Amino acid sequence: MSKKKIILVAGARPNFMKIAPLMREFRKFPKEFAPVLVHTGQHYDTAMSDVFFKDLNIPEPDINLNVGSASHTVQTARIMTKFERVLKEERPQLVIVVGDVNSTLACSLVASKMGVRVAHVEAGLRSFDRDMPEETNRVLTDRLSDYLFVTEPSGLVNLRKEGVSDDKVFYVGNVMIDTLLAHLPQIQKGPVPKRGQPPKRYAVLTLHRPGNVDSTFTLTGIYEILEFVTREIPVIYPIHPRARKMIRRHNFLKAFNKLDNLEMVEPLGYVDFIRLVSKARFVLTDSGGIQEEATVLEIPCLTMRENTERPVTVDQGTNILVGRNIAKIIRSVGAILNGRAGKPTRPKFWDGKAAGRIVKVLSEQ
Repeated sequence: MSKKKIILVAGARPNFMKIAPLMREFRKFPKEFAPVLVHTGQHYDTAMSDVFFKDLNIPEPDINLNVGSASHTVQTARIMTKFERVLKEERPQLVIVVGDVNSTLACSLVASKMGVRVAHVEAGLRSFDRDMPEETNRVLTDRLSDYLFVTEPSGLVNLRKEGVSDDKVFYVGNVMIDTLLAHLPQIQKGPVPKRGQPPKRYAVLTLHRPGNVDSTFTLTGIYEILEFVTREIPVIYPIHPRARKMIRRHNFLKAFNKLDNLEMVEPLGYVDFIRLVSKARFVLTDSGGIQEEATVLEIPCLTMRENTERPVTVDQGTNILVGRNIAKIIRSVGAILNGRAGKPTRPKFWDGKAAGRIVKVLSEQ
C-alpha cells in the first residue's frame, strides 16, 4: 500500500499549537502517511515563530514560503502563488489546514482549485462578525473543505445550518488542548518567566486585534480599563510586535509605560506563556485560543470582544465577554478577586486525544 502524502500548513503562531500534535500523531504511522510540513512564513520573526517550533518539538518545516508581512490581500495572494508551486511539485493526496488565519484560506483555495482534497481542523467556529477577517477565512475554508474536524458543539450546529453534509463533519475535540495537556507537567514545574521577582498575585493581558489597538479612540478606552485594573492587581503584558507598533503610532506607549503596575514584556514562547497564565488570577484578552486554554487551566478569562467564535468557553468554561465595557470589567474583576468566579467544566473531547481521532478518520478513508 502506497503512503498517503499529506501537506500540513502552518502560518501564524496560533497554528503551531494545532500542528504539533498532528505531526506527532502522523509520525506514529510511517508506513501509512508521508507528512510534509509547510510553513508559509505569515509569522516570521523568532519571537513569533522559531521559539514555538522549539518549545513544541515541531520538526523543521520541509518547505518555508517566507511570505512575510503585508496587507491581508497581498499576503493571501503571495501565499497562494507560492503554495501553487508546492502542490505542483509535491502532488499530495490531502492538504490539512488549521484555524482561521490568512494561510488557512489561501492554501485551501489553491488546493481546491487544483483538485486536492482539503481537511480543516477547527471547522465550524463562528463569531458572526464579518468585521473580523478571521470570520471570512473560517466560512470560506469550510465551504472548500472535504473533511471538517470540529472542536465543540457549536461547530456542528453552524455547519448543519450552512448545509454542509454530515458525512464530511467529524466531532473530534480540540488539538490545541492536546498540546496544552502534553506540556502540562513541564508547565507546572517551572518558575514564572518574568524580570525580577514575580508578584504572588497578578493578571495577564494579551491585546492585539485591530478593533482594540488600531485607533486612538479604542486605545483611550483600553488605557482607562488598565488604569482601573492595575490599581487592583499587577498586570503582565507580553506584547505582540504589531500591537506595540500600533500603540506607539497612536502615542500611547509612554502612557502605558507610566502605569505603575503594568509590565510590558517581549513575546514569550509557548511553555513560558502558558506557565504565566496558569499562575495568574485572571486573563484579560482579545485572543481566541487563550479562551480555550484558560478554560482547561481553570483560570478566569475576561475577553475584550463583543462576541466569541468559541461559545463553549462561555457556556462551560471560564470565559466572560466584557468588550471594552469598564463597568462589566469592574464587576468581573471584583468577583474574581473576591473568590466568586464560577467553576468551569471541561468540554467533551478536550482530553488530549483529538489528533489521534483525526488521524484515525484519515486512515479509514
